[in-house]
Amino acid sequence: MWTIKELKALGKQAFKNNYWVSVVAALILGIAIAGVTTYLSVNTGQDFSEASSNSSMTFSIVAGTSSIVTLLLNTFVFRPLEIGGRHFFLNNSDGRANIYDFLDGFRFNYLNNVLTMFLRDLFVALWTMLFIIPGIVKMYAYSLVPYILAENPEIGAMDAIKLSNEMMKGHKMNAFLLDLSFIGWIILTILTFGLVGVFFANPYMYATDAELYKAIKADYERRTQAA
Repeated sequence: MWTIKELKALGKQAFKNNYWVSVVAALILGIAIAGVTTYLSVNTGQDFSEASSNSSMTFSIVAGTSSIVTLLLNTFVFRPLEIGGRHFFLNNSDGRANIYDFLDGFRFNYLNNVLTMFLRDLFVALWTMLFIIPGIVKMYAYSLVPYILAENPEIGAMDAIKLSNEMMKGHKMNAFLLDLSFIGWIILTILTFGLVGVFFANPYMYATDAELYKAIKADYERRTQAA
């Protein structure tokens, strides 16, 4: 069974072995996961305030257009890019990463990647709409989907989601505690206006996430073989 201390040590060593490339990769992956969406939200928020001062109809048009653009970018660009980014850090753990790994989500079974990630996000959103806690649980249950797609680009959408849910059984709480263990680095990132995150914390966390996937995958394979 894996421990938080072991995974963080492996993650730190992996990204330090390929420091500058990992920093760039973490920056791209961070943008793919949240950065550009946040940027769009902030900028369209300014547009909303300007539009609302003119007319409610203009406000509605701007709001609707921005939402559609954000959804399309997330679905067709950023989620496939996330798959490639997760693949980069998996390969980096084995000492064979290449920045071009980021293109894997586009090069291999692109439409299936788009569909799978869209369904994953949709299921998490629906669970969150019911209650916050079940939404968080499902977020962790489906967190391995991009890694599964990176390693198995031919797997079907529902199969990938079900496999992630199965693999995470017995690991969700420990995965949450692993994320919680980085709270100090997150606070330092905020206090340094993102500098600590860019140059240390983010690549450290993404590299550790890759180690988490490898550990859970190994545990799942042992369980299935024993059964």
